[in-house]
Amino acid sequence: MTQPETAVPGQATDERPGTIHAVPLRRPGRVVAGAVMLLIGIWIIYQIITNPAFDWAFTFEAMNQTQVIRGFVTGTLVATVGAMILGVVLGVVLAVMRMSDNPILRWSAGIYVWFFRAIPRYVLLMILGAAGAFALGGLSVGIWPVDGTWQVVKVDLNRFSTTIWMAIIGLGLSEAAYMAEIARSGILSVDRGQWEAARAIGMSNGQTMRRIVLPQAMRVIVPPTGNETIAMFKDTSLLSALPLANEMFFQLRGIGTATYNLIPSYMAATLYYIITATILGFGQSWLERRFGRGYNPTEPSANGRRRAKADAKTARTAIMFPGSDH
Repeated sequence: MTQPETAVPGQATDERPGTIHAVPLRRPGRVVAGAVMLLIGIWIIYQIITNPAFDWAFTFEAMNQTQVIRGFVTGTLVATVGAMILGVVLGVVLAVMRMSDNPILRWSAGIYVWFFRAIPRYVLLMILGAAGAFALGGLSVGIWPVDGTWQVVKVDLNRFSTTIWMAIIGLGLSEAAYMAEIARSGILSVDRGQWEAARAIGMSNGQTMRRIVLPQAMRVIVPPTGNETIAMFKDTSLLSALPLANEMFFQLRGIGTATYNLIPSYMAATLYYIITATILGFGQSWLERRFGRGYNPTEPSANGRRRAKADAKTARTAIMFPGSDH
């Protein structure tokens, strides 16, 4: 009587496993939840399209008004870009100050962050808008001209407080407090050994920060900075507190008030915000992939993707042609 052969561990055999009949796991809860959400979405879209209160013809007409487009470009976008530049630059400076060994710099930066995070942006903009009245209409500033004599220049704060520059200053000062914490968390995410290695080769603290630390910290800094940019773009609607007349939402609200079509005017502003925020979101995703290359373990590199494709092709060939060397 022939004994059945037993497989020896570690020894190759010619036996192949049988066909695996995999049955996908049924999840009826997902189907029900998806159907419910789809019906709710269809109902909301139907109500928005068919409700005469929205008056889409007036909405698109308001979006195409010259003063609205000008306010969007020269007011909303300029204020967003300017405030973010000021906030990022000042925020990085504050982050470095908060990590300084100098207690005066560290406490000064901490007080700044505490103060501007405690004040709502709308209240801060209202205070800046009223700065002209509180400063008796002007502020005297001493300058040193070319001829070597002191002259006093008086700045009309009442007029300056309603310009795009005051909007950038107000939003930028507030944003710097949040960017300081974002930049500080990114800098702290870099391993301490990077600092020590840079010092070992003779780099100064400034060179270490610019060439070693900040490039590595960007993968942590970029995602929340993108969120802050989108939030800043939406917060430009608060500039009516100055008030800044050359701004998109201010113009649309004025059109709605004058024509008694507030809802269509607000829908026009909503479309501007949604479209621009979507574009900014795509830019944020691209920057995250750009600065996160080599750090995300779930996203293979280009060589890894090519190797995976080659392995998959080899596996398909082996299945189609058993025993082949291809």
